[in-house]
Amino acid sequence: MEFKRRLAASIGAGIAPLLVLTLPAGQASAHGYVNSPPSRQAQCAAGTVECGPIKWEPQSVEGPKGLTSCSGGNQQFAELDDNSKGWTVTPVGSSQSFQWRLTARHRTSTWQYFIGGSKIAEFDDGGAQPGETVTHQVGFGGRSGQQKVLAVWNIADTPNAFYACVDVNIR
Repeated sequence: MEFKRRLAASIGAGIAPLLVLTLPAGQASAHGYVNSPPSRQAQCAAGTVECGPIKWEPQSVEGPKGLTSCSGGNQQFAELDDNSKGWTVTPVGSSQSFQWRLTARHRTSTWQYFIGGSKIAEFDDGGAQPGETVTHQVGFGGRSGQQKVLAVWNIADTPNAFYACVDVNIR
């Protein structure tokens, strides 16, 4: 009996590394992004702008709360931080509706919108679970011209947030 246990343990130990090497890598969990007006990752997913891996998972730009980068500090999506990449700029008026498409509906503390490091809008969800889409009407506070809006979805029960940048031309 002892021999059988040792044999089973050694076979299991030998196979485990093989299983780790041969099993397919798990896909990143889905979450959410701004799809209207089209965020940088939405443009990648649509093929409007040539992009790397973000084109397959535009909903996955997640990082610690409090960041100010379009990539959410995720090196894999660093191209989202490149302002010279040729992003499509959406013409808007003095305010605009921003629609998030959520593929995993996390309980939400706040939704925030920034231009040039200044917060221009915040919506407090108080820990509620949102629907599959969430829309906010955001005023630009008298700003005009081409601007990059950083949209942030702060999750209530984790230290993380989701990030999206939208390039707009405010008239």
